[in-house]
Amino acid sequence: MTDLVEEPEVLASPAPASRAEALLSCRSVTKRFGDRLAVDDVSFEVAPGTVYGLLGPNGAGKTTTIKMVCGLIDPDAGRVTIAGRSTRDDISTRNLVGYVPQDVALYPDLTAAENLEFLGRLYRLKGSSLADRVAEALDMTDLTDRRNDRVDSFSGGMKRRLNIAAGLLHRPSLLVLDEPTVGVDPQSRHAILERVRALQETGMAVLYTTHYMEEAERVCDLVGIMDHGKLIAEGTRRELVARLGEKDRIDLIASGNLELLADTCRAVRGVEQAAVADGRVHLVADDGRRVLPELIEMAAHVGVSINSVEVSEADLEAVFLHLTGTALRE
Repeated sequence: MTDLVEEPEVLASPAPASRAEALLSCRSVTKRFGDRLAVDDVSFEVAPGTVYGLLGPNGAGKTTTIKMVCGLIDPDAGRVTIAGRSTRDDISTRNLVGYVPQDVALYPDLTAAENLEFLGRLYRLKGSSLADRVAEALDMTDLTDRRNDRVDSFSGGMKRRLNIAAGLLHRPSLLVLDEPTVGVDPQSRHAILERVRALQETGMAVLYTTHYMEEAERVCDLVGIMDHGKLIAEGTRRELVARLGEKDRIDLIASGNLELLADTCRAVRGVEQAAVADGRVHLVADDGRRVLPELIEMAAHVGVSINSVEVSEADLEAVFLHLTGTALRE
């Protein structure tokens, strides 16, 4: 659907925090892997007490960006600083970061406490200081009552929470969470999101990557939308949605030639975008309820059966569709 948007519209960012206020600062970071430009001139800042969400599909460049933030890989161009110091030049700066990767990095045959004690020793913690940190991390992730249970007995959601506890052991100033709720049940997802909000309230800076729109809307103070390696928009949810005006999102759950239906819907006055994903046609329109009868008539005309219709107010998914011309890809 790239013909819908010839040049991605880059939305103006809110006034950024000053460098003195920003804990994390990424300035024009760029990274290539061979001929592939994974991250293209990306800049953003994260202040203490703020959850900054990098929102985008898999392959958008989110994980590569956070690996540069954590000092795991160096940018080919640009600069990452934490508390004013470069992660490239100052190894001690990396101790300000707690990194929670997508993959669970735990030993299944050890207990929760044993995992944290082992990782704590890597941070040169010992004695009562180590014990206090382990207890604190387990408490912050609601796992105190499971401290002596082996990790291989944990559910997927509990493993994810213990993974976060490992990132909190050394009391970082910046917590980096890379898709922390992938593959977990709704109850565990809710618990993880509640923990993220609680951490933000302590004054910790959080960098949170996700491709789930509802998570970004729920926990993030600022959202940066990434696609194909570029940061194409940034702002609060309200600021991003306001750029669409008062447009509605319409989902037509249907069977038949959905691409043909999407092409037909684009000709309807008031419809600005139409894309096919997940067995439905996603549309952005000025007034969803006004255009809906004509859309249903169009579907019947091209032989597509409408099973159900969902109309909702503009949200981050509508912003993403508006900017890229495509629905969010898995």
